[in-house]
Amino acid sequence: MARIDLNSARTSERDPERAAEALLTSLGSATPKLVTVFASSDRDHRALNAALRARLPRGTRIIGASTAGEIDRDGIHDGTVVLSALTGDFDVALGLGTDLSADAIGAGARAMQRACDELGVRPQDVDPRRHVGLVMDDGFRFKKEELLLGVLDRNPALTLVGGGANCAEADPAKQTALLHVDGEVVTDAVVLALFRTSAPWAALRSHWYRPTGETLRVTKIDETCTRALEIDGKPAAKRYAELLGVSVDDLEFGKPDGFARRPTALKVGREHFIRAPWKPLDDGSILFANLIDEGVELELMQLDDLAASTQRFFEEELPRRVGGDPTAALLFHCTARDWYAKGKGEHAALSKAFTKAPPAAGLNVFFEIYSGFQINTTLTALAFGKNDD
Repeated sequence: MARIDLNSARTSERDPERAAEALLTSLGSATPKLVTVFASSDRDHRALNAALRARLPRGTRIIGASTAGEIDRDGIHDGTVVLSALTGDFDVALGLGTDLSADAIGAGARAMQRACDELGVRPQDVDPRRHVGLVMDDGFRFKKEELLLGVLDRNPALTLVGGGANCAEADPAKQTALLHVDGEVVTDAVVLALFRTSAPWAALRSHWYRPTGETLRVTKIDETCTRALEIDGKPAAKRYAELLGVSVDDLEFGKPDGFARRPTALKVGREHFIRAPWKPLDDGSILFANLIDEGVELELMQLDDLAASTQRFFEEELPRRVGGDPTAALLFHCTARDWYAKGKGEHAALSKAFTKAPPAAGLNVFFEIYSGFQINTTLTALAFGKNDD
């Protein structure tokens, strides 16, 4: 029999020493193989890391991130620290890639190589049936798609899931993100936790949109591959507004009738990966949250029930994908979902939906990672279960 279990604890204590003591006391005496720490960005992360490291067994690994909201089975919280302890039948190796902004592909490749070195396996020999990668990055570097190329360079079949370390600061000039890797706290980096296990696992994603069958084509982009200049051969913002039946001024993400209500998705097989427009710009173009290709066809999506769709994910899809009773989940929740739910007055209901999750810990991230894609407006999850083999 193989299984992976997760216990979590949460504190609002601001003093790093008292916070660490409270969290680990709450977790009990079990010796975890991996601890995750998701802490509000206003905490002293380095002092908190040192306090946790001093109290944990030497063999326990630590990963974590700064947040714009922390998650456990009691819901979504602000200004706290959520710690989880994973135990059971798995090995985990950590790889850190620094200098993300200067060489994102190289940073991803270095993280993968270092994790594989710890497991004693070459990247190209990692078995995607028994291995899965959890990836967290400095979200404000906007380098997810490049770093994923590096991680997957020698093994594109490996499944990856995760998201970007975040910050509650609204001013872009003041935003910074931090990552925990054992005794280090770093920025401008990516961390890969590579799991090897015979326990059931699943990488999943949930969004609150339904496909409409209506498509658009990006017919002209700029040199950065982030701005759509034309859609369906027309000025991009004007055409998108026309499709939605609103004005260009109504489009910006977060406004009730714009991109947040009807974003675009890339259809891959039977999956829809949300890759949404972000902002209409003064020159009539649209800034996307991810890289886009000239000529790509995207499907327009339609907003569904925010809380009910999340609850269904936890009650139906996650158990089905893990193969029974899930015992652990690490959750990466798009910050845009959080503040959009607040804007619609549905945040309490959305938070309550997380009470239907298995034992879990997570955070509000700055863009998400799923199956090698950067996506947005999505909840991604790495879930584990148990079997009788």
